[in-house]
Amino acid sequence: MKDSTDPRSARPAARIQAPATAFGIDGLVALGVGVTAVACLYFASAVLIPITLAVLLSFLVAPLVDSLARLRLGHVASVFAAMLISMSVIGMLGALIATQLTDLAAGMPRYQVTIERKMDTVHSLTIGKLNRVASVASQALQRATIEPPPPPEATPSASSPAGARAPSAVPVEVREPVPTPFELARRVLSPAISPLETAFIVFVVMIVILLQRDDLRDRAIRLFGSRDLHRTTTVMDEAARRLSRYFVSQLGLNAGLGVVIGAGLFLIGVPSPILWGILAALLRLVPYVGIWISATLATALAAAVSPGWAMAIWSLALFVTVELVAGQVVEPLLYGRSTGLSPFSVVVAAIFWSWIWGPIGLILSTPLTLCLLVLGRHVRRLEFLDVLLGDQPALTPIENFYQRALAGDPDEAIEQAEALLRERSLSAYYDEVAIKGLQLAATDVVRGSVTAVQLARIEATTNDLVDGLDSYDDIEPAPPVVEENWSAVGPSPDEIHKETKAREALNALTTAGAAPREVDAVNTRVLCIPGRGPLDPLATTILLQLLGKHGFTARSLPHDAVSRASIDNLEADDVGVICVLYLQIDGIPSHLRYLVRRIRARLPHVSIVVGLWALDDTQKWSVDLQSAMGAECYATSLREIVAACRQVEHDQPDPEALVVVDV
Repeated sequence: MKDSTDPRSARPAARIQAPATAFGIDGLVALGVGVTAVACLYFASAVLIPITLAVLLSFLVAPLVDSLARLRLGHVASVFAAMLISMSVIGMLGALIATQLTDLAAGMPRYQVTIERKMDTVHSLTIGKLNRVASVASQALQRATIEPPPPPEATPSASSPAGARAPSAVPVEVREPVPTPFELARRVLSPAISPLETAFIVFVVMIVILLQRDDLRDRAIRLFGSRDLHRTTTVMDEAARRLSRYFVSQLGLNAGLGVVIGAGLFLIGVPSPILWGILAALLRLVPYVGIWISATLATALAAAVSPGWAMAIWSLALFVTVELVAGQVVEPLLYGRSTGLSPFSVVVAAIFWSWIWGPIGLILSTPLTLCLLVLGRHVRRLEFLDVLLGDQPALTPIENFYQRALAGDPDEAIEQAEALLRERSLSAYYDEVAIKGLQLAATDVVRGSVTAVQLARIEATTNDLVDGLDSYDDIEPAPPVVEENWSAVGPSPDEIHKETKAREALNALTTAGAAPREVDAVNTRVLCIPGRGPLDPLATTILLQLLGKHGFTARSLPHDAVSRASIDNLEADDVGVICVLYLQIDGIPSHLRYLVRRIRARLPHVSIVVGLWALDDTQKWSVDLQSAMGAECYATSLREIVAACRQVEHDQPDPEALVVVDV
C-alpha cells in the first residue's frame, strides 16, 4: 500500500480537485460574459446590424476589389469602382423586380375568376364535406331529441314604460382635417426611411472597411492578439478566407439557381418568371426555408393562372429538383461537404439570430456562426464553441473507444474501427486508438473509478473488437482522394509527430523483413505472457493478432509463468526474443529491472524488447538506466515492436522461438 505522503499518490487528487474549483469560477465568469454579450446584441441591434452587414458584405466585394487592383487601377479607385459596379447591379435588379411586380399586378384581375373557382372547388372538397356531415348529424340529433315548444312570451302593453319607444340616436360624423403636402410626403416616405438609412450606413461603412482593410487588420491583431501574432493572424486569415469563399460561392450558386428556375418557369408558362428567379436566388440566403418560400409563392401563382393543376405541379417539381441538385451535388463540388457547421447548430443559430435581429439575423446566421466556429478552433478559452457548433466528432477516437468499452457496445466500436481503417493500417489503429484507450482505462482502474462490472465490459468489448477485426490485413491502405472541406483546419504538431512516427515504424517493417502475410518468410514461435495489471491481457491479445498477421506463430501463458516461483519451470528453451509490454509505467523501471534480470538468468541468449509506454516518459530515462535494465531495444508502439522482432529475425536467420511478455 502506498504511503499517503507519497507525492505520486497526492498528484491525482490535486488534478481532480483543482479543475472543479476553476470550473466553478470560470463557469460563472463565462456565463456572465455570455449574458452580457447577448444583451448587447439585442439592445444595440440598431447599431450592430448595419456594421455587421457592412463587414460581411465587404468580404463579398473584396475579391472584386483585388481583381480590379491587379489591373493597376490603384487601391482607392478599385474600391470605388467595385462599389459602383455593386450598386449598379443592385439598381438593375431593383428596377427589374419593380417592372415584374407591375406586370404581375396588372394581370391579377385576369386570374381572379380562376382563383375563385379553385377556392370553391377546394372548399367543397374539404370544408363543404365537413359542413354536410355536420348538418346530417345535427338533423339526426334533432329527430332523436323532441323538445317541448317554448312558452309564449308576454307582449308588453302600449301603456307600459317598457313599451315606450326609445329616442333615436343622433348620427355623429368625424372628419379629419385635410393633410398638408408635407404630411402626405411623410406618410408616403416614412416606411422607406428606415431601410434607406440602414442602406446608407452599410454603404459608407463598406467603403471605409475596404479602404482601411489592412490598417483595421493590424489594429485588430494589436488589440486582441499582440502576444500571439501567429495564432491571431491564422484566425483572422482563415475567417476572412472562409467568409469570402462562402459568400462568393453562395452568390454564384444562387445566381445560377435563379437563372435555371426563371428559365424553367418561363417554359412552364408561369407569369413573371424573372421575378421568381430573382426571388429564389435572394431567398435561398435564408437557410432551409428561403427557397421553399419562393417555391410556395410561385406554385400558388401557377395554380391561379392555369384552370388545371398541371402548371402548379410542374412548378413545384422544378423547385424540388433544382434544390436537390444544388444542395447534394453542386455545393459539395464547390466547397466540400460542409462549411464545418453541424446541421443542428445551423438550425439553432438560425433561431437564435432571428430572435436577436429578426429577418436580417436569419440571413446572417450562417456566416456569423461560421466566425464563431473559427474562433472556437483557435482560441483555447472558446473551445466550447467548436464542440457545440462544429461538425467534427465531440469525442476523439480514443475517447470514443473507451466510452464504448465502458458501455459494453462492441458493435459501435467495430464500426468506428472499420471507418478508421479506411485511412490507416490495423497496427496503426491499435497504436493510435485501442492501446491509448486501454491506457485511459488502466489509469481509471488504478484510481478505483472503474467497477468490476465495467471492467468486465471493457474486457469483453475489447476481445470482441479484436475478433471482429481479424479479417483485416496489417497493410497501409491506399491514400484517399482528398476533398477540400472548409471544416478542416490543418494537422496539429502532435498529429504531425504521430504520423511521422507511424511512417517510420512502417518503413522499419518494410526494410527489416518480408511484407505482412508472407508467412513462409518467418519461422519464429511467439510466447506472450500478460503482466500483473487487469488490462494487460488485452494488450497481449492485440499483439498476438498482429504477430500472427506478420507470420509469427504465437501463443500465451499467464504472468505467473515468469514470477520468481515459476521462472525456473518456464519451458522456453527455444526462446529467441522476449518483448516486455506495459500499459502503466508508475514504478515500473525497478520492477522491470528485476523482471529482465530473472529472464536473462533463465534464458541468457535471448534478445529483450521493452515497449508500450509514452514516448515522453521513455525519453526521460538515462542511458545508464536503460543499460542497467538489460534490454536490447525500447519500443513505443506495436509497430516498432513488430519491426524489432523482424530485425532480430533478420539478424538471426533461423530463430526457433520468440517470447512476448506483457506486464
